[in-house]
Amino acid sequence: MKLNKKMNSNRVVLSIVFLVLGFMVAFSFRVTQDDGDNGKRLTDRQWKQHLSLRNQLIEEEEKNRELQKELNAKQEKVREIETSLSKEAQVFFNMAEDAEKYRMFLGKVKVQGKGVKVTLADGEYDPDEENINNYLVHEHHVFKVINELYISGAAAISVNGQRIAHNSYILCTGPVITVDGYQHPAPFEITAIGDPDVLSSALNITGGVKDQLVNDQIVFSMEKMTDITMEPILGK
Repeated sequence: MKLNKKMNSNRVVLSIVFLVLGFMVAFSFRVTQDDGDNGKRLTDRQWKQHLSLRNQLIEEEEKNRELQKELNAKQEKVREIETSLSKEAQVFFNMAEDAEKYRMFLGKVKVQGKGVKVTLADGEYDPDEENINNYLVHEHHVFKVINELYISGAAAISVNGQRIAHNSYILCTGPVITVDGYQHPAPFEITAIGDPDVLSSALNITGGVKDQLVNDQIVFSMEKMTDITMEPILGK
């Protein structure tokens, strides 16, 4: 009898132990399953977030490409405007240069620079020469020098210190010449501003102006000048 009661008691204890163990195993399995489900749902949310961010990134990159295209187009437009402005600036610069040259030719501005000075003097008196005009300096001699200097690039010319303008006139009256109404006796100093080497070479060329003047019994001399100043013409 006592033995049976003890066995029954043991069975009850064992049953309780197994029941508790079963409950614990079931509970653990449920918790594990719930954790698995929760982990899976978290991964899905992360994936959706990642996908959304990637789509946003793609959209931003597309916008950046469009903005870059727009920027490139505007930069090209700016370059075109700059090129146009530089051309206009060059045109205005050329116009200003031309205007300054015209002012110099017209005698409207003071000019200073290097150049040459040509002196024309009457030839030596020859008692055997019946016509004294054959060894005097005449206006056509002065004109030859002036024209050659202008052709050679002279920017400004004066005769005996009197500035020559585009409408100047030179007349010969016996031993003197008249420049724009002012008389000048020989010798005549013709001063020109320009490249000294070019101007002197043009006058000294064989068969050129110098040789022609010497053949006409005119005393010709020339020197290069490092500093020539010509005042503007007044009243013109």
